[in-house]
Amino acid sequence: MTAIDPVASGIIARLDRPTGNTTGFATLEASLGGKWLELLSEIAPGLKRAAIMFNPDTAPITAYMALLETAARSLKVVAITVPVHSDVEIETAIIALGRKPGGGLVVMPDAFTQQSQHRASIISAAARNSVPAVYWTSAFARDGGFLSYGVDSVETFRGAASYVDRILRGEKPSDLPAQFPTKLEMAVNLKTALGLAVPPSILLRADEWIE
Repeated sequence: MTAIDPVASGIIARLDRPTGNTTGFATLEASLGGKWLELLSEIAPGLKRAAIMFNPDTAPITAYMALLETAARSLKVVAITVPVHSDVEIETAIIALGRKPGGGLVVMPDAFTQQSQHRASIISAAARNSVPAVYWTSAFARDGGFLSYGVDSVETFRGAASYVDRILRGEKPSDLPAQFPTKLEMAVNLKTALGLAVPPSILLRADEWIE
């Protein structure tokens, strides 16, 4: 089960003492909402409009919107929600975004966008239409997307594996605190910078450079 805030979602009663037979590691971090938009404005200084792309059937979008909207006001950027359900809708939305200067794209955490077929469609359309984009997982950067920033899923899965081991050895899930992500990772694909000058601040903070 995936949850951003397991207490607010009613999955567990408390983080430190979950009670019942449920505990684990959150795989998403709501505070990243504003950070993605800040990073987009950093790599695209002329940013005026940011399309927030997600599939409304599969994305936990509401958890991110408050901080996205706060960041948009601070940066004086118009944030536009762009729900998509297919590769055709992805293509149409990104073509429209690239018709005028000042457009950028934030791709939200989503089981739909994570699928390799849709991921490839987003990356390809952004490149062909010269739309700078920030993605939520490093899989996008490794596949040709420019910049990703998000939860280090490998670290999260290692933590989850350690919990499985402890439970199999006799510990109760209710004695193991539920945990939020503690490690984030940034990846930059220098081969697909879309003509943008990569800010030194981004290069210095990146955990992975793809050349």
